[in-house]
Amino acid sequence: MLPLRFIDRVKFFVERQFVKGALFQLLVVGAIIALISITGGLLAFPAGEGEDVGDAVWWAFLRLTDPGYLGDDQGSWLRFVSTILTVSGYVVFMGTLVAILTRSLIARMTALERGLTPVAFRNHVVIIGWNSRTLPLIRELLSASGSMRQHLLGHDSSRLKLVVLAEDMSALQAEELRAEPGIGRKARQIVLRSGSALQPDALHRAACLNAAAVIIPSDSHELNSLVSADVETIKALMSLDALARRQNVTRPFVVAEIQDLRKLPIARRAYSGPLQVVPGDATIASLMAQNLIHPGLSEVYNELLTDQSGNEFYVRSGEHFAGDSLASIAVRCPRAVICGLLRREEEHWRVQLNAPSDTVVTETDKVVFIAPEFNDTQPLKASGYRLNPLERKALDDKHKPANRLTKKKVLILGWNDRLPALVHELGSYRQYRFELDIVSILPAQERENFIDRYHMGSIKAQCRHIETDFMQEGELYDIEPAQYDSIVLTSSDRVNSGEEADARAIVGQSILEEHLKQTDDPPQLLVELSDPDNAILLGHQRGETIISPLILSHLLAQVALRPELRLVFDELFTEGGAEIYFRPTGDYGIKGSLPFWKLEALVAERGETALGVYYHESHQGRRLQLNPERDAACNLSPQDWLVILTDTGLHKNLPKGAQSQ
Repeated sequence: MLPLRFIDRVKFFVERQFVKGALFQLLVVGAIIALISITGGLLAFPAGEGEDVGDAVWWAFLRLTDPGYLGDDQGSWLRFVSTILTVSGYVVFMGTLVAILTRSLIARMTALERGLTPVAFRNHVVIIGWNSRTLPLIRELLSASGSMRQHLLGHDSSRLKLVVLAEDMSALQAEELRAEPGIGRKARQIVLRSGSALQPDALHRAACLNAAAVIIPSDSHELNSLVSADVETIKALMSLDALARRQNVTRPFVVAEIQDLRKLPIARRAYSGPLQVVPGDATIASLMAQNLIHPGLSEVYNELLTDQSGNEFYVRSGEHFAGDSLASIAVRCPRAVICGLLRREEEHWRVQLNAPSDTVVTETDKVVFIAPEFNDTQPLKASGYRLNPLERKALDDKHKPANRLTKKKVLILGWNDRLPALVHELGSYRQYRFELDIVSILPAQERENFIDRYHMGSIKAQCRHIETDFMQEGELYDIEPAQYDSIVLTSSDRVNSGEEADARAIVGQSILEEHLKQTDDPPQLLVELSDPDNAILLGHQRGETIISPLILSHLLAQVALRPELRLVFDELFTEGGAEIYFRPTGDYGIKGSLPFWKLEALVAERGETALGVYYHESHQGRRLQLNPERDAACNLSPQDWLVILTDTGLHKNLPKGAQSQ
């Protein structure tokens, strides 16, 4: 063994003191300053400086810390010693000391920016994770009305307290919040905290166990990753459950997004507290399937299921309307459309959308509205504006949608992990037979394996796999897109960013537009986007757009604020039960200009609910007009459509595990 030199031992000792932190670094620097001062005093004392050694050491310390004394010294030796002391002071006292303090302050500020201090909140909302869902989710929560916040928090609160917990949080995320439209100055209401949801210290840092709700949005699928986003979500649920069990406290209400429907039972077993699970892939697949059946429905989604301007779904407790019929409630709510109610039956809710107008509301019921604001669902007083009462009877078989088998050919361009759910959803529709041609560079056998594993033996739509790159115009022309009823361009999940994921879909739509511009009856175009900022790139091109993160963020926020809305979404956007239809104005004998209240009356006579109007051409800058002013004149042409809520006549057949708790 080689012996260590004395200087090496000294260096190692100094290093070990410096790595202990600023306090030990200051102690080491202080010791060096003391050593230099004593040495300088011993050198200056023989030259007659000071009455004793102590005065000489004080003389040396003053020269070391303040260069202003340098001109007072007399004699060559004292001037030489004081010069050495002054230079050493610049290096050690000023340079090293300031460097240590500055570095310590920067480290402290960085730690504060990362959010490593536990928050002292109660009844707040915690969002776990920073991904494409987070910013839209924060906008949704901040824009919620005070009444909805009160429902969540259990007390009056003028400001919703939000905590975001994510790994590697920094000032960059804070700047994103301030720059995000709809948040801006409200970013001061948001507390950012760093840490993994798998660590008890991080969950404590965000005060998750004191929260009114914990929301776990799912991250996007990661290419070539053995740990999926669903695994991370389930592990977060297990960590939160274990922390509550260890501290023996009540578990908070959690809303979690799971991408793979098959993992729903596992997620529910992972957390024994109150839990709502939103299946992300299945939800988007259901919306896309409905849109393929009812072209134009994406505009309804983009208004009702995002935080953009327009109308949204709201639920109000029946205690405000106990004893009243739906018709009498509608008379006192002129700025809202009543869609139906939720009725409590033992431990479950039964959804009754498009209910007869003479249905009487009880205290335990919840009334479902479409309105611009939650306050618009508040009944007006006797002096307020009132509507004429509507008489909507139960829908008879004569006016139910035709019960006949319809064939649809659909071309799907691209591949992502939501497509197995879409194939499953399209196969579940009993009145439709979908023939799907899926075009992707992914090997056909690999795609078929994904679909077979997802369905687990259940019915699936008929699929034909085409292995080619649709971005090459020659390949796309050979497929003959004009022969299909609908064309779907999917956002790829084989790339790491939303901008890159949407690039192929956006360029593909431009190629299709050019190819189909001479077609007399072009197929429906449906584009799925992963980044909301990319929607502007589509401009005024023909086709419809579904922005997955915005819709899922809205659902997560609404389920957190009003869990009962999950039942309404499941009822409307899956096969069977009540659905939103587009009906030609000629079906109701409507011609010319009529006020919307008159349209409501004509639709109600057939046992249906009028939601709005869908114009063939843009009207006042928009084609879709949901819940227009009751007295507003609707100038309708034979090419225009009414947006109505009606019953399909089919019983609801939700997949196992998709029901809300």
